[in-house]
Amino acid sequence: METPPTLTSLRDEIADVDRALLELLRRRLDLAADVGRLKAEAALPVVVRDVEDRILTRARAHAQACGVSEDVMAAIFQAIIGSSVERQHRVGVELRARRGLRVLVVGGAGAMGSWLRSFFEVIGHHVDIVDPALATMPATEGRFASAVVPDDLSRWDAVVVSVPLGLTPAVLDDVLARRPPGLVVEIASIKDHVLPVLSRARREGLRVAALHPMFGPGKSLYEPLTFVLACLDEPADERARLEPLLRHPYTHVVAVPLDHHDRLMGWLLGLAHLTGMLFGAALSRSGLDPEELRACASTTFTRQAATALSVLSEDPDLYLDIQRLNPHRGDVYAAARQALADLTARVEAGDREGFREALTAARRAIGDEG
Repeated sequence: METPPTLTSLRDEIADVDRALLELLRRRLDLAADVGRLKAEAALPVVVRDVEDRILTRARAHAQACGVSEDVMAAIFQAIIGSSVERQHRVGVELRARRGLRVLVVGGAGAMGSWLRSFFEVIGHHVDIVDPALATMPATEGRFASAVVPDDLSRWDAVVVSVPLGLTPAVLDDVLARRPPGLVVEIASIKDHVLPVLSRARREGLRVAALHPMFGPGKSLYEPLTFVLACLDEPADERARLEPLLRHPYTHVVAVPLDHHDRLMGWLLGLAHLTGMLFGAALSRSGLDPEELRACASTTFTRQAATALSVLSEDPDLYLDIQRLNPHRGDVYAAARQALADLTARVEAGDREGFREALTAARRAIGDEG
């Protein structure tokens, strides 16, 4: 009579299968590395969407046979695809470096400057940095421990300015005063106070770009990386100037007119940050114990609290400047006050139809057409 399996024996079998899966995964990633070398030699893109879509379609087709949902199976294979993309990209760095640019990151020891340095290096660029914070570090080639950029910027194909928001105009002006022949890129979250410097550089025939990474320094290099390009010139021309610098499989550049950028950021950053800060500030007036709130938390509260904490954990000086320097903040604040007053009135009046209409309009504004 066959002995029924025990919990221990089943776990041992699972461990054996896991070892086999890991060996298969290793083999798959080795094959991905070979593909990456061939793509790098031929200067082909790492990400091919059609191929990824076919892999995910196959995975979903096998979901039922595995006893899981299509979403679960797609998530498993999306992670495998992501690891393959990373492996392909990493093995091609040395080959791409032969075609890489020479890049100087001003503020390269800061949080975002350090992220940019890693980003450019993984693309295959040769990166130098200048930052006064390096003064306590041993002298190293390509590391300038100074608050002042080098006088001669001719050796770099691109100079990227990544400094605190309030300092960006002065530092950018200092860089442009040296009339660098390469592309100068600033990454300020708000552009209005930088616009005079950018406009003057454009009139003087210097090559400048107003770029805005829509993420912070904790962002993985191997997931979608959205950059907003605030255009002074024709978007196609500006994209073409930036393409060699940002050549990375997950880079997504969205071009908008420069004079529209800050209005967008008033809502994308200003309102999003404001709601997180208000959530925490209101709770601080509740008189409730945070431990009790966490213990009893609903799913909605937990999600909202996590979003609020991601805002409240950031640099207060940066977040104040994002609010303070945006010329459209008044429109955002007025809309927030009006929305609160409107919802308050509908709740207090028990206006079910009006409340329903307000929520429908709110969903539509976020992009839900249902």
